Amino acid sequence: MSEQQKQADNRARAVTDEFRAFVATGWAAPAGARPELSPAAPYAAARRAALSARYPGERLVIPAGGLKVRSNDTDYVFRPHTAFAYLTGLGADREPDAVLVLEPTDDGHDAILFFRPLAGRDSDEFFGDARYGEFWVGARPSIADIEAELGLAGRHFDDFLDAATKDAATMVVRVIRDAERELTAQLDERRVSEGRAQEALEEADDELAHTISHARMVKDDYEIAQMRAAVDATQVGFEAIIAELPQLAARGRGERWVEGIFGLHARHQGNGVGYDSICAAGDHANTLHWIKNTGDIAGDELILVDAGVEVDALYTADITRTLPVAGTFTDAQREVYDAVYAAQQAGIAAARPGNTFSDIHAAAIRVIAEHIHAWGLLPDGIDVEATLDKEHGQYHRRWMVHGTSHHLGLDVHDCALATREEYMDAELLPGMVLTVEPGLYFKADDELAPERFRGIGIRIEDDIVITADGCENLSAGMPRSSADVEAWIRSVQAR
Repeated sequence: MSEQQKQADNRARAVTDEFRAFVATGWAAPAGARPELSPAAPYAAARRAALSARYPGERLVIPAGGLKVRSNDTDYVFRPHTAFAYLTGLGADREPDAVLVLEPTDDGHDAILFFRPLAGRDSDEFFGDARYGEFWVGARPSIADIEAELGLAGRHFDDFLDAATKDAATMVVRVIRDAERELTAQLDERRVSEGRAQEALEEADDELAHTISHARMVKDDYEIAQMRAAVDATQVGFEAIIAELPQLAARGRGERWVEGIFGLHARHQGNGVGYDSICAAGDHANTLHWIKNTGDIAGDELILVDAGVEVDALYTADITRTLPVAGTFTDAQREVYDAVYAAQQAGIAAARPGNTFSDIHAAAIRVIAEHIHAWGLLPDGIDVEATLDKEHGQYHRRWMVHGTSHHLGLDVHDCALATREEYMDAELLPGMVLTVEPGLYFKADDELAPERFRGIGIRIEDDIVITADGCENLSAGMPRSSADVEAWIRSVQAR
């Protein structure tokens, strides 16, 4: 017996047949019509068709993943695996344990969703299953509901394993391995028993994961619309933070207050935050992934907020603004901020078809290096060209360590399984969604930094989509220059 089963047993209550019969009766008939076809469904079908063309005659298995225990008998809020969301159009918390199977046919693949459909109210699950039962966690769709919503075939999850491993001795069966490890282990056992080599299975599966990850680099119209919605929702959260700036210094652990404000609006506007928010005041901004958010906030400090709303379709924004808590920058803060802004302007200008992904970083980091050199921070004998030398230079990276861009979409660091040639060295194409986010970070104890800069950390990040003749800044509604940020703060606080 597993530990989870033992924990369930120690809280179990005796149930008589008479009580079961009582619970199963007296419910009104389900109300409501079948769902309409999801706006995402045609796009998901097109993505499946492209994947189908890559793997003719092969069975492809894409799990949503299962519920994960947070503590004892309490689960984390469910989020489906990205590949599953991409190929089904399902988002939010749908559907735990579901598996999309692309079943080969003579002219492509049939899409079948195996999942746990709504159980009848005369079942033990309805009242007695605290993890899946309708009484405890709400209703799930029926098979007919899923078919109407997604435009594919639905089947009960209990049929999955036999269907997925049928003819495994003569058919290649690929699975997204990291989506659900227990399910993958079951498939491996069946596939190996049919004569497949474990190492070959893993290589074939990894290729499928790579193919789906790389396919997500160019977004379709539906995805770009979702990205716009995520950015718009994120602006709501940032402006709620700006409205609170005058009160932050008086609050203990003001960083947590900022995190809470943004989280409130993220959950209200969409599915929640797309990643743990960075709410870093003062020197905390110089810790790149500061997600503890435990600090107080002083009235003369900057606060760096790196946050994004994930909409219900699971597409996320990723935006950073560095805000003066007092509403205006000091001279030293403005000097650093304006350098970062100039670098970001250069990076955005380089984001256009025909350039490579790496060109964005090259353009931005040159501006950073020029400022570092002008401030006299590079070692003696090292000029801008010398520090930009990738083999023998890179001294500027003491103050700007990270890359300037990454792909953005269903994952905040999207398309992560693409190769370097497909990512860093790839040509920019219309429909790609990227961040541009240079920064400068002068730690409080950095004795090589000018004293006036110590404790100042600045990052400015926007979400852009590559267009036919350049790029569009999706987050252009959130001001970026130092003067515009100050005007933005005044405007929001005057409302």
